Amino acid sequence: MPVSASYKIELTNHFKEIFAHATIGIVVTDGRGVIVAANPFALNEFGYAIDELMGRRIEVLIPPRFHERHVHYHKAYTGKPQTRFMGSGLELFAITRQGKEFPVEISLSNYIKKGEQYSIAFVTNIAARKQSEKEIEKLHEELESKVITRTTELNDTLTQLQVTNHVLDEAIAFQKAILDNAGAMIIATDTQGIIKYFNPEAALNLGYAMEEVINTHTPLLFHCKAEVARKSALQAEVFGMSFENEFAALVEKAKRNIHTEEQYTYVRKDGSTFPVLLTVSAIRNKNGMITGFMGVAVDIAEQVKAEKHLRELLEKEKDLSELKSKFVSMASHEFRTPLSTVLSSAYLIEKYATIEDQQKRQRHLERIVSSVTLLTDLLNDFLSVDKIEEGKLPLRLTQFNLQELVDSIIGAMNNSLKLQQVIDYVHEGETRVYLDTSLLKHIVMNLVSNASKFSPEGSRIEVRTVCKKNTVVLSVKDYGMGISKEDQQHLTERFFRGANAGNIQGTGLGLHIVSKYAELMNGEMKCESRLEQGTTFTITFTNKPD
Repeated sequence: MPVSASYKIELTNHFKEIFAHATIGIVVTDGRGVIVAANPFALNEFGYAIDELMGRRIEVLIPPRFHERHVHYHKAYTGKPQTRFMGSGLELFAITRQGKEFPVEISLSNYIKKGEQYSIAFVTNIAARKQSEKEIEKLHEELESKVITRTTELNDTLTQLQVTNHVLDEAIAFQKAILDNAGAMIIATDTQGIIKYFNPEAALNLGYAMEEVINTHTPLLFHCKAEVARKSALQAEVFGMSFENEFAALVEKAKRNIHTEEQYTYVRKDGSTFPVLLTVSAIRNKNGMITGFMGVAVDIAEQVKAEKHLRELLEKEKDLSELKSKFVSMASHEFRTPLSTVLSSAYLIEKYATIEDQQKRQRHLERIVSSVTLLTDLLNDFLSVDKIEEGKLPLRLTQFNLQELVDSIIGAMNNSLKLQQVIDYVHEGETRVYLDTSLLKHIVMNLVSNASKFSPEGSRIEVRTVCKKNTVVLSVKDYGMGISKEDQQHLTERFFRGANAGNIQGTGLGLHIVSKYAELMNGEMKCESRLEQGTTFTITFTNKPD
């Protein structure tokens, strides 16, 4: 049965309202790339009047340096058209009538009418978003979403046209093709919020069929309830009013002609969620009366993911910068003493030229070797931290005799202890364990060295190892100056040194490295200490051989 003229008029008016009020630029070209239509928002964005733009090639909206490339892209797209984002992975720019460039995102679609192919470009000005990204990259601060304010003037020229039945059919097909093939989710409602239009993009992204929602639900069906409640409360506070329902709060800004792009969480039919940028506009008739509302939403899941990744990279870069800064500060202080020793000893060796001075030369050579060893240890500590931070430290687990390894380490360290200090080592349980010998050796040497360094001459250092089932426990106890409770909370932080460490040489990296090495071998370090009574470090490994 033929469609009545009155129905066609009503339907085309509906599509014209949506086309005229869309807060996204819409430009339509024919197969030759000639502009045949542009909505009011696009005209305002590019600074053209409708008669200045119609009949001109699409390249008039593109900076001249991209013209040749775009002609090639347009031919390729015309040969194989499909709905997609334009220039994936590229930065796109547009240009206004006044010659001002601005970055854009473009979604392409197409349709065929009377055998001729038409292309539809949905253009979004992302200048504010780009500026926000530049500020984040420059200042190393968290990337924050910027609210982009858009204003547009209503243009009701199309509603005043007196067209024939044939022209009405073309107008309906033209505007329906634009809305049905949009790269954005478009949902239109009446004044009460009941959905009257639900485009295919919305159906595809949200998982609902059109017949499930039209004339049945409001857009609140797709919103996170807690998020809408929170934003509604905020709206009530801002405008100093109460809302009869949450949909009223959702469209209050649109009623006041405040056009904003806000981030919301959409909920699919299957319960999964994704972030969107939503713009809500009021649909008005020629008398300015509100007849409904329209929401245009764009899925920004990939953008949010990219922003999160950028924040993580910036945080990591900031952390690395801080690490290097502290290392430079530490190096300038800790390297000065051994380097001065090397320099002075080398100078004195030159002065001791006779055979009788051999003993003095030997003493200064030993001082040089000791200073170089200290410098090497400092550099090794920093390199270890660098490898840990970059995740490049290899873990080589092997089965070995724990008691024999610790005995050999202690034997090698006896010569480096303070005068009359002794190490008391006891082992309990099985001797075979499954750990990384290199990392464990570093842990033992560091803990014993610290115990010696912070204990008086003639004191005792107790080392214990215990193997029971799948657990290995290593403890090192001294009777030295101890560590305050406040300082114990920061022991594993890089470059941290206790308040009572005074002028005792050290980098503040040792315990940080020990804790990280322990973690790599599925171990946990604990500290028990009292000032002037001593300190006990205990590391418990979960030992599970393959």
